[in-house]
Amino acid sequence: MNDAAPASEAAPSASSGSGPAARIAAVSGIVFAVLFVVALVLVHRAPTLADPDSAYTGFYANGGDQLFVAVGLYLVPFAGIAFLWHMTAMRAVLDTLTPQPSTMAHGLNLLAGAIFVTLLFAGTAAVGAVAFGVYFGHSPAEDPQTARALTGVGYGLVFIFGVRGAGMFALTTTTLLRNAKVLPIVPAVIAYLLAAFLLLAVTSNPAAVLVFPAWVVLISIFLLRHAHRAAAPAPEPDTGPPAPAAPLDTTSPSLRSDQP
Repeated sequence: MNDAAPASEAAPSASSGSGPAARIAAVSGIVFAVLFVVALVLVHRAPTLADPDSAYTGFYANGGDQLFVAVGLYLVPFAGIAFLWHMTAMRAVLDTLTPQPSTMAHGLNLLAGAIFVTLLFAGTAAVGAVAFGVYFGHSPAEDPQTARALTGVGYGLVFIFGVRGAGMFALTTTTLLRNAKVLPIVPAVIAYLLAAFLLLAVTSNPAAVLVFPAWVVLISIFLLRHAHRAAAPAPEPDTGPPAPAAPLDTTSPSLRSDQP
């Protein structure tokens, strides 16, 4: 019996079965990237650690800017939810394509994604807490020292801890997708470089956080490509040209009754 045939048939089956999950992972990843960038831009309207006390005082005296920060805070949870959809659907793709993945990479991938979302929620809440309370709670503006301290806590949670979680998630996911043959070599190298930046960069510039949604968009593009290929109909097996008909044997005796 030929053992190669079942193996060759199992690969297309696994690939086609991962198509819907790959599409969900790609779409939710792009939604996360858009919501994350918009929320980051809005929350960044709050004064930063480098701003003087006068900037804090002026900001909390202006209700319009506080509203933008509050809207940004409301968008962060939706960005986190979209990321959880992205992470879960992508792990479903990996489970289908590689039923026995690397245990260490698979476990670190889940933990890193959960750590990133948790620290993202906590850090942005700290940065926008004062603006949220002033605008929606109608409480008096806090003194600049309190607002600066909360901003420092938020920056630490996001830029020191959360970004490292994002880098570990990007590193392990790139490895798993590469092993599953979803990422070609060149995009995988780019994804590894982005993951290394998230792990090693030492900066509090919010622009550095944009590296992570850029990585998610890159991965989502190839997940969409994989979903498109999985949805394509399988090619018909090539059985070769039909065998020629056997020639008539004229030397055999005839079966007709009128022959002697």
